Amino acid sequence: MSDDLLIQTEGAVGRLRLNRPKALHALNRAMCDGMLAALEAWRSDADVAAVLLDHAEGRGFCAGGDIRMLSESGATDGAAARGFFLSEYRLNHRLFTYAKPTVSVMDGVTMGGGVGIALPCRYRIATENTRFAMPETGIGLFPDVGGGWYLARLPGRIGQFLALTGHRLDGAEAHALGLATHYLPAAAVEAAKAAIVAEPRDIDGALDRLAVTPPAAKLLSHRDEIDRLFASDTLEDVLATLEADDGAFAAEQLAILRTKSPQAMKVSLRLLYDGGLMQSFADEMVQEYAVACRVVQRHDFLEGVRAVIVDKDQAPRWQPATAEDVTDHVIDQIFAPMPEGEAWTPA
Repeated sequence: MSDDLLIQTEGAVGRLRLNRPKALHALNRAMCDGMLAALEAWRSDADVAAVLLDHAEGRGFCAGGDIRMLSESGATDGAAARGFFLSEYRLNHRLFTYAKPTVSVMDGVTMGGGVGIALPCRYRIATENTRFAMPETGIGLFPDVGGGWYLARLPGRIGQFLALTGHRLDGAEAHALGLATHYLPAAAVEAAKAAIVAEPRDIDGALDRLAVTPPAAKLLSHRDEIDRLFASDTLEDVLATLEADDGAFAAEQLAILRTKSPQAMKVSLRLLYDGGLMQSFADEMVQEYAVACRVVQRHDFLEGVRAVIVDKDQAPRWQPATAEDVTDHVIDQIFAPMPEGEAWTPA
C-alpha cells in the first residue's frame, strides 16, 4: 500500500487517513482501492465498531481527484480514467451503504472527490477552515461523485446554484445546508477524534459535547435571489434571467457563469434534474459513470485542465462557446447508457 493512504485501527475504530499533502490529499486510484479494501475487511470485523476518515499532515481534507491523470487519459483512449471512475464511484457507494458508523472530518478544503467521500458518511464535521465546493464546471467537468444526488436534494435551487457557479461554502454554510452534521472549532478536532476512538459507540455524545453554534450562514441571505435566478433547468433561461436582473448579486453570478464551460453547465443541470428523480444512489452512480466516461474525452475537459491546471492562463476556449450551441443531441449522447458489459456496478 502506498504512503498516500494510511490505514490503521485504533481501539475499535478503523482509521483512513489521506496522506498526499502536496496535492491537498487529492485521490488517486490506489487510494480509492485501498479504502475499498479496508472497508470490506472491517465490514465483517466485530472488533471494528466505526470508521474515521480524515487527512494526515498538511492542510485541506481532500481537494478532489487526480485531474492531470484524467486529462492525460482522456486525451488518449480514456482507459485509465474509466478505471479511476469505476473505483472512485464504488468507494462513494460503499460509504453510502456502509452499515457501521462513519465519520468524515472536513477540516479544510473539501472539493470534488473530497465531497464524494465526505458526504456519504453518517457524521460529517465542519470547522471554520472548511471550504466546500463542487467547482467542476470551471474545468469542463460536472459535479460527479454523487453530486447529482446530493445537490438535487438541497433546499430550493441552491444545488443548481452551487453546481453551475462552483461557489465555495464555508463551514457554517455547509452546516446550515445539512452538508455537515456538526460544526466544531478546528482546535477541537483532535479532541473529537480522541473521543471517538475512546468510545466509538457514543459518537453522537462526543460530537455534541464539542460542537458549537456556527456563525451565520451568509449564503442564506441570498436564498430568495438564488431560488428566483436559478429557477430554470434550462441554461439559456438562467442566463437570460441573470442578464435581466439589475442587482449586484445577479451581476456577480452572471460574470462567474461566463467563465464556465457551457457544455459542463448543461450537463450539470441535466444531472441534477435526473438525480432528483433517482430511486437509489446506485442508479445515480450508473448514470454519473456513463457521463464521466464521455465528458473526460471531450474538448472542454481537456481544454479546462489545460487552462486552469497545466498552463494556468485561466483563459479556456470552450467549444461550443455559447449555451445555444450546445445542442440537446450532444447532451443526450453524453447521457446515453453505457454499452452492455461496460456499465458501472457496485462491485
